[in-house]
Amino acid sequence: MNTVEKWGLFEVSLKGPSAGNPFTEQSVSATFRSKNEIVTVDGFYDGDGVYKVRFMPSFTGDYVYETVGSFPEAESAGDFTVTEPTGNNHGPVRIANTYHFAYEDTTPYYSVGTTCYAWAHQPEEVHKQTLEELDKGYFNKMRFCVFPKHYIHNFRDPETFPYEGTPVDNSNLTEENFSYSVDFSGNNWDFTRFNPEHFRRMERCIVELQERGIEADIIVMHPYDRWGFSVMNREQDDLYWNYVIARFSAYRNVWWSLANEYDLMRAKKLEDWEHYADLLCKKDPYNHMRSIHNCIPFYDHTRPWITHCSLQRQDLYRHVEYTTDYRTRYQKPIVWDEIAYEGNIDMGWGNISGQELTRRFWEASMRGGYAGHGETFMNPEDILWWSHGGKLHGESPARIRFLHEILTQTPGLGLKQGTGAFDETVAVPDEMIPVTGYEIHYYGFGRPSFRNFVKPAGENWRVEIIDTWNMTITDVGVHSGKFRIALPGHEYMAVRLTRV
Repeated sequence: MNTVEKWGLFEVSLKGPSAGNPFTEQSVSATFRSKNEIVTVDGFYDGDGVYKVRFMPSFTGDYVYETVGSFPEAESAGDFTVTEPTGNNHGPVRIANTYHFAYEDTTPYYSVGTTCYAWAHQPEEVHKQTLEELDKGYFNKMRFCVFPKHYIHNFRDPETFPYEGTPVDNSNLTEENFSYSVDFSGNNWDFTRFNPEHFRRMERCIVELQERGIEADIIVMHPYDRWGFSVMNREQDDLYWNYVIARFSAYRNVWWSLANEYDLMRAKKLEDWEHYADLLCKKDPYNHMRSIHNCIPFYDHTRPWITHCSLQRQDLYRHVEYTTDYRTRYQKPIVWDEIAYEGNIDMGWGNISGQELTRRFWEASMRGGYAGHGETFMNPEDILWWSHGGKLHGESPARIRFLHEILTQTPGLGLKQGTGAFDETVAVPDEMIPVTGYEIHYYGFGRPSFRNFVKPAGENWRVEIIDTWNMTITDVGVHSGKFRIALPGHEYMAVRLTRV
């Protein structure tokens, strides 16, 4: 008997023609039926005469399916049984209570992400090192690209390319002659023929993240390109989008980022992005998370297809501090995927301290948003986490994990900014029915030696001092009325109050 877990991946594999160009000349699709749902999805050609269709069931019970296509062998039928989910399988992430996230089984999801743009395209040793770092539980979301990346510290060719053909010669590429403006004429690609091995590498990464409880935030397009992938025409783009959706959408941990720094892709216009979004909404039957990420100007995040705001800071000094304003403006979760990286490169987006990155995480979280990590330390082998993965060298990951532990103790789906003094950020539960018995007072770069609190008569409050940098929680007892809490007088402290 064929079985698969609820929210698992069921795959039908069919033999078919390999002559001609199967990517454009052949097609296959399938309809899956149970008493609770009917879902039709496109399949794809996986090379060597093999066609596949993938499906993620949303209910337990018995299913039947039928496949159809442009070749005789595409006609097939079968059945399978969907069992209860196990382990860390909580289903895909959904929007919860407007500004937050939860898995489909209603388990809260508090996003603490990281960025490794070209992780999927690295040698095996670097790939293994990345997984070893992820095993430490620092992050539960990773942003990475389908296409390889052309940028400083990214001169080596990827292990595979997405299309059949040959790349431009990169042997003379150096920091001295690097340019964002690239002549693509040295490339020789057939944009109608995919290289399935490249996409299998992506799927391997998606599965490895899924096994670790990490969401795969897939960046479908980006501007940092020396191969011509960013300037394909509409027909070529559509073929690519359809192929990616057919291959990846049945993985429950997939998120879609239409682009990283969409505004730098000069060949694409607003109508192009809206077209890709429309295609994605029509072709992805599972309604995965969808976003589009800026360099400078924000996209119009009020657009209905956008599920959450994936933001990069626009100002050198003030960014996560706008979280409450953007929540109000966009009425969606605010995810600061780029707020500068811990590191020491020359660029201002990649040389803040671990303390400052941790502070930005806390400021975003206390205001009801979420933040993302990246790391860019100079490396003699030019392997920087922000693009390649590999080994982490910074101080912030352990502190981010500690913050996530605090967030999981929230009574509810998430936090929002509450009322406090001018020199603190106060977080309270963000619930439709107000929860008044839980507060976190965060002092950031302030260094108070004590704080005074006043609570209504008859109420008792447990007080804990949180050292967000040294990762300690100190219980200082139960207090009532007006009381003073002594603090150590250094930065990055918080006080948590819980009514008992």
